[in-house]
Amino acid sequence: MAKKDIEDVTTISETDLARLTKEASQEATPSAAKIMWREFVADKPALISLFILVAFILFVIIASLFIDVPKMMETNIMGYYAKPFTSQYWLGADAGGRSIAKELIVGSRNSICIAIGLTVISSTFGICWGLISGYFGGMVDLGMQRVYDFMMIIPMLMTIIVIVTVVPHYNAITLTLILSIFYWMGTSRLIRSRTLSESQKDYVAASKTSGTGNFKIIFREIMPNISSLIIVDTTLSFAENIGVETGLSFLGFGLPMGTPSLGTLIANANDPENITGYWWTWLPAAVEIIILCLAISYIGQVMRRTTNAAQRRGKDKK
Repeated sequence: MAKKDIEDVTTISETDLARLTKEASQEATPSAAKIMWREFVADKPALISLFILVAFILFVIIASLFIDVPKMMETNIMGYYAKPFTSQYWLGADAGGRSIAKELIVGSRNSICIAIGLTVISSTFGICWGLISGYFGGMVDLGMQRVYDFMMIIPMLMTIIVIVTVVPHYNAITLTLILSIFYWMGTSRLIRSRTLSESQKDYVAASKTSGTGNFKIIFREIMPNISSLIIVDTTLSFAENIGVETGLSFLGFGLPMGTPSLGTLIANANDPENITGYWWTWLPAAVEIIILCLAISYIGQVMRRTTNAAQRRGKDKK
């Protein structure tokens, strides 16, 4: 065999070896999506919760598009407290003859969308506020925490009720923005305390020494290292925020009159006669909230374990 042919075989062999080594390395270190899926498969309650939550959210959003809400909310005296499991009223009717099933679908969509919007806005602002306050410390932290203290002394529930009462023609978006003003503080305090300890670690000092910008350190180095805490807090906040809107609507200060939500359905239990005699007017909404909160909790635990595993994998690579 010629010398040139021997060199070609050697080159090809080295190339194939590098490719095989790279593929083996990729197989040995699965992606975060694969790790998450493995965690869900290993945790059957979380996997079932994931399917239930995704399927339910898709169902209420799609099904609500085919419901004429103004017509649904019209009073029908012929359907006065109609019993459930009939052809016209799957889950019965309320005192106005309105279908509980349709109200539950539209009300679930409204409550879930408000909870998602509230979680995204309040968690994003709270995380940014806590990261900046904890990282810079000193006078920056002192000034930002005084704003936090001022917000904490405000009677939150009463202030929200007053604002909702004063604001004319408000809707779901307005209510979400009003709630977001007050529900970022818990997240901010939690993230700040963790950032204070993270900012004292060696990798932050090394980044500062190398000339890395402050905001790059905050959002590209510190935030990924506390991502498990962020995921747990965001998950719990989402479950809590479903209850926030539900509680306000239950008290009559949530969505505008005539707009269904889980809170307005549960408010039917205010009448003692409904609790026992017309249980279908409030029980389905109560059961739904319990199932949703449990499902979100199980899913959040798996996401936290996935984040911890991904962080360990990153440290092993380094």
